[in-house]
Amino acid sequence: MAQPPSGQRTQVQPCRYKTGKTLGAGSYSVVKECVHIDTGRYYAAKVINKRLMAGREHMVRNEIAVLKKVSMGHQNILTLVDYFETMNNLYLVTDLALGGELFDRICRKGSYYESDAADLIRAVLSAVAYLHDHGIVHRDLKPENLLFRTPEDNADLLIADFGLSRIMDEEQFHVLTTTCGTPGYMAPEIFKKSGHGKPVDIWAIGVITYFLLCGYTPFDRDSNLEEMQAILAADYSFTPLEYWRGVSAEARNFINRCLTIDPASRMTAHEALQHPWISPPPDTLRKGSGEDLLPTVKKNFNARRTLHRAIDTVRAINKLREGGGFMMDGVMSIDPKPERVNGNEVVEEQRQETSTANDGSSPMQIDSRGNARGQTEEQIREQERRVKEMVAGLWSRGHGK
Repeated sequence: MAQPPSGQRTQVQPCRYKTGKTLGAGSYSVVKECVHIDTGRYYAAKVINKRLMAGREHMVRNEIAVLKKVSMGHQNILTLVDYFETMNNLYLVTDLALGGELFDRICRKGSYYESDAADLIRAVLSAVAYLHDHGIVHRDLKPENLLFRTPEDNADLLIADFGLSRIMDEEQFHVLTTTCGTPGYMAPEIFKKSGHGKPVDIWAIGVITYFLLCGYTPFDRDSNLEEMQAILAADYSFTPLEYWRGVSAEARNFINRCLTIDPASRMTAHEALQHPWISPPPDTLRKGSGEDLLPTVKKNFNARRTLHRAIDTVRAINKLREGGGFMMDGVMSIDPKPERVNGNEVVEEQRQETSTANDGSSPMQIDSRGNARGQTEEQIREQERRVKEMVAGLWSRGHGK
Protein backbone atom coordinates (compact mmCIF):
# COMPACT_ATOMS: atom_id res chain seq x y z
CA MET A 1 0.00 0.00 0.00
CA ALA A 2 1.45 3.35 -0.98
CA GLN A 3 2.14 5.78 1.84
CA PRO A 4 0.23 9.11 1.77
CA PRO A 5 2.19 12.35 1.39
CA SER A 6 3.36 13.94 4.62
CA GLY A 7 0.50 15.62 6.44
CA GLN A 8 -2.24 13.89 4.42
CA ARG A 9 -4.77 11.90 6.39
CA THR A 10 -4.40 8.15 5.99
CA GLN A 11 -7.39 6.55 4.30
CA VAL A 12 -9.00 3.79 6.35
CA GLN A 13 -9.59 0.62 4.36
CA PRO A 14 -11.20 -2.69 5.37
CA CYS A 15 -8.72 -5.46 6.13
CA ARG A 16 -8.25 -7.85 3.21
CA TYR A 17 -6.69 -10.66 5.24
CA LYS A 18 -7.62 -12.92 8.12
CA THR A 19 -4.72 -14.18 10.24
CA GLY A 20 -4.41 -17.72 11.56
CA LYS A 21 -1.81 -19.81 13.38
CA THR A 22 1.56 -18.43 14.41
CA LEU A 23 4.47 -19.72 12.28
CA GLY A 24 7.34 -18.02 14.13
CA ALA A 25 8.30 -15.09 16.33
CA GLY A 26 11.20 -12.69 16.89
CA SER A 27 12.04 -9.73 19.09
CA TYR A 28 10.13 -7.21 16.98
CA SER A 29 7.65 -9.33 15.09
CA VAL A 30 5.51 -12.42 14.78
CA VAL A 31 4.86 -14.39 11.58
CA LYS A 32 1.33 -15.69 11.10
CA GLU A 33 -0.40 -17.70 8.46
CA CYS A 34 -3.06 -15.57 6.76
CA VAL A 35 -5.71 -15.94 4.10
CA HIS A 36 -6.83 -13.34 1.57
CA ILE A 37 -10.54 -12.95 2.24
CA ASP A 38 -11.57 -12.40 -1.40
CA THR A 39 -9.42 -15.04 -3.12
CA GLY A 40 -9.01 -17.64 -0.36
CA ARG A 41 -5.27 -17.83 -1.08
CA TYR A 42 -2.94 -18.48 1.85
CA TYR A 43 0.11 -16.34 2.63
CA ALA A 44 2.47 -15.58 5.50
CA ALA A 45 2.16 -12.22 7.27
CA LYS A 46 5.07 -10.72 9.23
CA VAL A 47 3.55 -8.42 11.85
CA ILE A 48 6.04 -5.81 13.10
CA ASN A 49 5.25 -3.95 16.31
CA LYS A 50 5.50 -0.17 15.74
CA ARG A 51 6.08 0.60 19.39
CA LEU A 52 9.25 -1.50 19.43
CA MET A 53 10.66 0.38 16.44
CA ALA A 54 9.49 3.90 17.30
CA GLY A 55 11.21 6.57 15.19
CA ARG A 56 12.51 4.11 12.60
CA GLU A 57 9.30 3.24 10.74
CA HIS A 58 10.36 5.35 7.75
CA MET A 59 13.50 3.26 7.27
CA VAL A 60 11.43 0.10 7.11
CA ARG A 61 8.87 1.66 4.75
CA ASN A 62 11.61 2.80 2.36
CA GLU A 63 13.21 -0.61 2.25
CA ILE A 64 9.86 -2.34 1.86
CA ALA A 65 9.10 -0.20 -1.18
CA VAL A 66 12.28 -1.44 -2.86
CA LEU A 67 11.90 -5.02 -1.68
CA LYS A 68 8.37 -5.33 -3.01
CA LYS A 69 9.68 -4.46 -6.46
CA VAL A 70 12.80 -6.66 -6.48
CA SER A 71 11.32 -9.69 -4.70
CA MET A 72 9.18 -10.45 -7.74
CA GLY A 73 12.21 -10.48 -10.02
CA HIS A 74 14.21 -13.44 -8.64
CA GLN A 75 13.21 -17.05 -8.10
CA ASN A 76 15.31 -17.40 -4.93
CA ILE A 77 13.74 -14.47 -3.07
CA LEU A 78 10.44 -14.97 -1.26
CA THR A 79 7.92 -12.70 -2.97
CA LEU A 80 6.62 -9.76 -0.97
CA VAL A 81 3.06 -9.58 -2.28
CA ASP A 82 1.55 -6.86 -0.10
CA TYR A 83 2.30 -4.32 2.59
CA PHE A 84 -0.03 -2.34 4.82
CA GLU A 85 -0.13 -0.93 8.30
CA THR A 86 -2.54 -0.35 11.15
CA MET A 87 -2.29 2.00 14.10
CA ASN A 88 -0.07 -0.46 16.01
CA ASN A 89 1.62 -2.70 13.44
CA LEU A 90 3.28 -2.98 10.04
CA TYR A 91 2.24 -6.00 7.96
CA LEU A 92 4.43 -7.68 5.32
CA VAL A 93 2.53 -10.31 3.36
CA THR A 94 4.67 -12.88 1.52
CA ASP A 95 4.17 -16.14 -0.30
CA LEU A 96 3.84 -19.08 2.06
CA ALA A 97 6.97 -21.25 1.85
CA LEU A 98 5.85 -24.77 2.68
CA GLY A 99 9.07 -26.65 1.99
CA GLY A 100 10.64 -26.22 5.41
CA GLU A 101 14.00 -24.91 6.62
CA LEU A 102 17.26 -25.58 4.84
CA PHE A 103 18.95 -27.75 7.44
CA ASP A 104 15.84 -29.76 8.26
CA ARG A 105 15.58 -30.67 4.56
CA ILE A 106 19.24 -31.72 4.47
CA CYS A 107 18.81 -33.95 7.54
CA ARG A 108 15.85 -35.73 5.88
CA LYS A 109 17.84 -36.53 2.73
CA GLY A 110 19.15 -40.03 2.05
CA SER A 111 22.54 -38.65 1.01
CA TYR A 112 24.24 -35.27 0.87
CA TYR A 113 27.38 -34.43 -1.10
CA GLU A 114 29.63 -31.40 -1.35
CA SER A 115 28.09 -30.64 -4.74
CA ASP A 116 24.67 -30.39 -3.06
CA ALA A 117 26.05 -27.77 -0.66
CA ALA A 118 27.56 -25.88 -3.61
CA ASP A 119 24.19 -25.89 -5.39
CA LEU A 120 22.47 -24.46 -2.31
CA ILE A 121 25.09 -21.73 -1.86
CA ARG A 122 24.89 -20.89 -5.58
CA ALA A 123 21.14 -20.23 -5.20
CA VAL A 124 21.75 -17.97 -2.19
CA LEU A 125 24.56 -16.12 -3.97
CA SER A 126 22.40 -15.57 -7.03
CA ALA A 127 19.70 -13.94 -4.92
CA VAL A 128 22.22 -11.88 -2.93
CA ALA A 129 23.90 -10.64 -6.13
CA TYR A 130 20.47 -9.55 -7.36
CA LEU A 131 19.76 -7.70 -4.10
CA HIS A 132 23.19 -6.04 -4.17
CA ASP A 133 22.66 -4.94 -7.77
CA HIS A 134 19.53 -3.16 -6.55
CA GLY A 135 21.31 -1.52 -3.63
CA ILE A 136 19.95 -3.81 -0.92
CA VAL A 137 22.12 -5.39 1.80
CA HIS A 138 20.40 -8.26 3.57
CA ARG A 139 22.45 -8.07 6.81
CA ASP A 140 20.86 -11.11 8.44
CA LEU A 141 21.67 -14.17 6.34
CA LYS A 142 21.61 -17.43 8.33
CA PRO A 143 20.28 -20.96 7.72
CA GLU A 144 16.90 -20.42 9.39
CA ASN A 145 16.20 -17.53 7.00
CA LEU A 146 16.52 -19.94 4.06
CA LEU A 147 13.35 -21.86 3.23
CA PHE A 148 12.17 -24.08 0.39
CA ARG A 149 9.18 -22.95 -1.64
CA THR A 150 7.52 -26.41 -1.71
CA PRO A 151 8.22 -29.88 -0.28
CA GLU A 152 9.31 -31.22 -3.70
CA ASP A 153 12.94 -32.27 -4.14
CA ASN A 154 13.54 -29.70 -6.89
CA ALA A 155 11.92 -26.80 -5.00
CA ASP A 156 13.53 -23.34 -5.06
CA LEU A 157 15.57 -22.32 -2.04
CA LEU A 158 14.38 -18.89 -0.89
CA ILE A 159 15.77 -16.04 1.16
CA ALA A 160 12.70 -15.70 3.34
CA ASP A 161 13.57 -12.88 5.71
CA PHE A 162 14.85 -9.55 4.44
CA GLY A 163 16.69 -8.63 7.63
CA LEU A 164 14.45 -5.67 8.35
CA SER A 165 14.86 -6.10 12.09
CA ARG A 166 18.54 -5.19 11.71
CA ILE A 167 17.50 -1.67 10.69
CA MET A 168 15.77 -1.34 14.00
CA ASP A 169 18.85 -2.34 15.96
CA GLU A 170 21.50 -0.22 14.30
CA GLU A 171 20.82 2.93 16.31
CA GLN A 172 21.28 0.92 19.51
CA PHE A 173 24.20 -1.30 18.61
CA HIS A 174 24.91 -2.42 22.17
CA VAL A 175 21.44 -3.97 22.22
CA LEU A 176 22.24 -5.93 19.08
CA THR A 177 25.43 -7.46 20.45
CA THR A 178 23.85 -8.53 23.73
CA THR A 179 20.37 -9.64 22.68
CA CYS A 180 21.07 -11.48 19.45
CA GLY A 181 21.31 -15.14 20.44
CA THR A 182 23.91 -15.92 17.78
CA PRO A 183 26.22 -13.17 16.53
CA GLY A 184 28.19 -15.92 14.78
CA TYR A 185 27.08 -14.90 11.27
CA MET A 186 28.01 -11.22 11.72
CA ALA A 187 31.09 -9.79 9.96
CA PRO A 188 33.98 -8.13 11.88
CA GLU A 189 33.17 -4.65 10.58
CA ILE A 190 29.73 -4.82 12.22
CA PHE A 191 31.35 -5.30 15.63
CA LYS A 192 33.95 -2.61 14.89
CA LYS A 193 31.15 -0.17 14.01
CA SER A 194 33.41 1.08 11.21
CA GLY A 195 30.59 1.14 8.69
CA HIS A 196 29.39 -1.85 6.73
CA GLY A 197 27.67 -2.73 3.49
CA LYS A 198 27.37 -5.49 0.91
CA PRO A 199 30.46 -7.46 2.06
CA VAL A 200 28.71 -8.46 5.31
CA ASP A 201 26.43 -10.74 3.28
CA ILE A 202 29.44 -12.52 1.75
CA TRP A 203 30.93 -13.10 5.20
CA ALA A 204 27.62 -14.65 6.32
CA ILE A 205 27.60 -16.89 3.25
CA GLY A 206 31.09 -18.09 4.25
CA VAL A 207 29.80 -19.04 7.72
CA ILE A 208 26.75 -20.78 6.21
CA THR A 209 28.99 -22.73 3.80
CA TYR A 210 31.23 -23.90 6.65
CA PHE A 211 28.14 -24.96 8.59
CA LEU A 212 26.67 -26.85 5.62
CA LEU A 213 29.87 -28.87 5.19
CA CYS A 214 30.38 -30.03 8.79
CA GLY A 215 27.29 -29.32 10.93
CA TYR A 216 28.81 -26.67 13.24
CA THR A 217 29.78 -23.03 12.83
CA PRO A 218 33.37 -21.71 12.54
CA PHE A 219 33.27 -19.23 15.44
CA ASP A 220 31.31 -21.31 17.96
CA ARG A 221 32.45 -20.30 21.46
CA ASP A 222 31.28 -20.43 25.07
CA SER A 223 29.98 -16.85 25.20
CA ASN A 224 29.01 -14.01 22.90
CA LEU A 225 32.15 -12.12 23.93
CA GLU A 226 34.51 -14.97 23.00
CA GLU A 227 32.60 -15.49 19.76
CA MET A 228 32.99 -11.82 18.88
CA GLN A 229 36.74 -11.95 19.60
CA ALA A 230 37.09 -15.01 17.34
CA ILE A 231 35.21 -13.24 14.55
CA LEU A 232 37.35 -10.10 14.84
CA ALA A 233 40.49 -12.24 14.43
CA ALA A 234 38.90 -14.63 11.88
CA ASP A 235 40.00 -17.39 14.27
CA TYR A 236 38.69 -20.59 12.73
CA SER A 237 40.10 -23.81 11.33
CA PHE A 238 39.03 -26.88 9.37
CA THR A 239 39.23 -29.29 12.28
CA PRO A 240 38.89 -31.99 13.50
CA LEU A 241 40.39 -33.52 10.38
CA GLU A 242 38.00 -36.49 10.49
CA TYR A 243 35.13 -34.12 9.64
CA TRP A 244 36.97 -32.22 6.89
CA ARG A 245 38.93 -34.99 5.20
CA GLY A 246 36.20 -35.44 2.59
CA VAL A 247 35.87 -31.71 1.81
CA SER A 248 37.72 -30.38 -1.22
CA ALA A 249 40.43 -27.72 -1.31
CA GLU A 250 38.14 -25.62 -3.54
CA ALA A 251 35.45 -25.55 -0.85
CA ARG A 252 37.93 -24.51 1.83
CA ASN A 253 39.32 -21.81 -0.46
CA PHE A 254 35.79 -20.52 -1.08
CA ILE A 255 35.22 -20.25 2.68
CA ASN A 256 38.57 -18.51 3.18
CA ARG A 257 37.75 -15.98 0.45
CA CYS A 258 34.44 -15.20 2.19
CA LEU A 259 35.84 -15.09 5.74
CA THR A 260 38.38 -12.36 4.97
CA ILE A 261 38.65 -9.72 7.70
CA ASP A 262 39.11 -6.77 5.32
CA PRO A 263 35.75 -6.26 3.58
CA ALA A 264 37.50 -4.63 0.60
CA SER A 265 39.44 -7.87 0.02
CA ARG A 266 36.40 -10.11 0.35
CA MET A 267 34.82 -11.52 -2.81
CA THR A 268 31.79 -9.73 -4.19
CA ALA A 269 28.64 -11.77 -4.84
CA HIS A 270 29.38 -11.86 -8.58
CA GLU A 271 33.00 -12.91 -7.96
CA ALA A 272 31.80 -15.63 -5.61
CA LEU A 273 29.45 -16.94 -8.31
CA GLN A 274 32.50 -17.37 -10.58
CA HIS A 275 34.56 -19.22 -7.95
CA PRO A 276 35.53 -22.71 -9.17
CA TRP A 277 33.72 -24.35 -6.25
CA ILE A 278 30.45 -22.66 -7.24
CA SER A 279 30.98 -22.79 -11.02
CA PRO A 280 33.39 -25.68 -11.71
CA PRO A 281 34.93 -26.05 -15.18
CA PRO A 282 32.66 -27.86 -17.69
CA ASP A 283 34.90 -30.93 -17.76
CA THR A 284 34.59 -31.38 -13.98
CA LEU A 285 32.07 -34.05 -13.04
CA ARG A 286 31.19 -33.51 -9.41
CA LYS A 287 27.54 -34.46 -8.99
CA GLY A 288 27.21 -37.31 -6.48
CA SER A 289 30.97 -37.78 -6.39
CA GLY A 290 33.15 -37.60 -3.33
CA GLU A 291 32.21 -38.53 0.21
CA ASP A 292 28.64 -38.58 1.51
CA LEU A 293 28.70 -35.79 4.11
CA LEU A 294 25.27 -36.50 5.58
CA PRO A 295 26.34 -38.83 8.44
CA THR A 296 28.94 -36.33 9.72
CA VAL A 297 26.80 -33.22 9.25
CA LYS A 298 23.72 -34.84 10.79
CA LYS A 299 25.66 -36.26 13.73
CA ASN A 300 27.37 -32.97 14.56
CA PHE A 301 24.22 -30.92 14.18
CA ASN A 302 21.99 -33.24 16.20
CA ALA A 303 24.60 -33.85 18.91
CA ARG A 304 25.17 -30.14 19.31
CA ARG A 305 21.45 -29.35 19.36
CA THR A 306 20.79 -32.08 21.97
CA LEU A 307 23.74 -30.92 24.06
CA HIS A 308 22.65 -27.27 24.02
CA ARG A 309 19.15 -28.26 25.13
CA ALA A 310 20.67 -30.18 28.04
CA ILE A 311 22.83 -27.17 28.85
CA ASP A 312 19.72 -24.97 28.90
CA THR A 313 18.22 -27.36 31.46
CA VAL A 314 21.39 -27.34 33.56
CA ARG A 315 21.58 -23.54 33.55
CA ALA A 316 17.91 -23.23 34.44
CA ILE A 317 18.39 -25.61 37.37
CA ASN A 318 21.47 -23.65 38.46
CA LYS A 319 19.27 -20.56 38.40
CA LEU A 320 16.72 -22.28 40.61
CA ARG A 321 19.43 -23.29 43.06
CA GLU A 322 20.61 -19.71 43.23
CA GLY A 323 17.14 -18.74 44.39
CA GLY A 324 16.34 -16.82 41.26
CA GLY A 325 13.09 -18.61 40.45
CA PHE A 326 12.41 -20.40 37.21
CA MET A 327 13.68 -17.62 34.92
CA MET A 328 14.82 -18.88 31.55
CA ASP A 329 15.66 -15.41 30.22
CA GLY A 330 19.37 -14.74 30.16
CA VAL A 331 20.46 -18.33 30.77
CA MET A 332 19.83 -19.79 27.35
CA SER A 333 22.78 -21.40 25.66
CA ILE A 334 23.46 -20.50 22.03
CA ASP A 335 22.05 -23.19 19.78
CA PRO A 336 23.04 -23.64 16.12
CA LYS A 337 19.40 -22.63 15.47
CA PRO A 338 19.63 -19.21 17.07
CA GLU A 339 16.96 -17.67 19.24
CA ARG A 340 16.72 -14.12 20.52
CA VAL A 341 17.04 -13.82 24.28
CA ASN A 342 17.01 -11.01 26.79
CA GLY A 343 19.95 -8.64 26.91
CA ASN A 344 21.69 -9.94 30.04
CA GLU A 345 22.96 -13.20 28.59
CA VAL A 346 26.70 -12.60 28.84
CA VAL A 347 26.41 -11.12 32.31
CA GLU A 348 24.36 -14.04 33.55
CA GLU A 349 26.74 -16.62 32.10
CA GLN A 350 29.77 -14.98 33.63
CA ARG A 351 28.07 -14.65 36.99
CA GLN A 352 27.02 -18.27 37.03
CA GLU A 353 30.47 -19.51 36.19
CA THR A 354 32.06 -17.75 39.15
CA SER A 355 29.32 -18.08 41.76
CA THR A 356 28.55 -20.80 44.28
CA ALA A 357 25.18 -22.50 44.56
CA ASN A 358 23.03 -22.13 47.66
CA ASP A 359 23.94 -25.57 48.97
CA GLY A 360 27.65 -24.68 48.92
CA SER A 361 28.51 -26.65 45.83
CA SER A 362 29.92 -25.12 42.66
CA PRO A 363 27.58 -24.61 39.74
CA MET A 364 27.79 -27.22 37.03
CA GLN A 365 30.33 -26.56 34.30
CA ILE A 366 30.00 -27.89 30.78
CA ASP A 367 32.37 -27.58 27.85
CA SER A 368 29.64 -26.72 25.38
CA ARG A 369 31.48 -25.68 22.25
CA GLY A 370 34.73 -27.46 21.50
CA ASN A 371 36.24 -24.08 20.50
CA ALA A 372 34.91 -24.14 16.94
CA ARG A 373 36.92 -27.20 16.09
CA GLY A 374 34.00 -29.58 16.22
CA GLN A 375 33.90 -32.62 18.44
CA THR A 376 35.16 -36.14 18.07
CA GLU A 377 32.72 -38.98 18.75
CA GLU A 378 34.53 -39.63 22.03
CA GLN A 379 34.10 -35.97 23.08
CA ILE A 380 30.41 -36.06 22.20
CA ARG A 381 29.86 -39.23 24.25
CA GLU A 382 31.82 -37.81 27.18
CA GLN A 383 29.83 -34.57 27.18
CA GLU A 384 26.53 -36.44 27.02
CA ARG A 385 27.65 -38.60 29.94
CA ARG A 386 28.64 -35.54 31.98
CA VAL A 387 25.34 -33.81 31.29
CA LYS A 388 23.34 -36.89 32.37
CA GLU A 389 25.39 -37.28 35.54
CA MET A 390 25.10 -33.62 36.43
CA VAL A 391 21.35 -33.42 35.90
CA ALA A 392 20.73 -36.73 37.70
CA GLY A 393 23.01 -35.75 40.60
CA LEU A 394 21.41 -32.35 40.97
CA TRP A 395 17.87 -33.67 41.09
CA SER A 396 18.81 -36.45 43.52
CA ARG A 397 20.35 -33.86 45.88
CA GLY A 398 17.34 -31.61 45.47
CA HIS A 399 14.86 -34.39 46.17
CA GLY A 400 16.85 -35.62 49.13
CA LYS A 401 16.41 -32.37 51.06
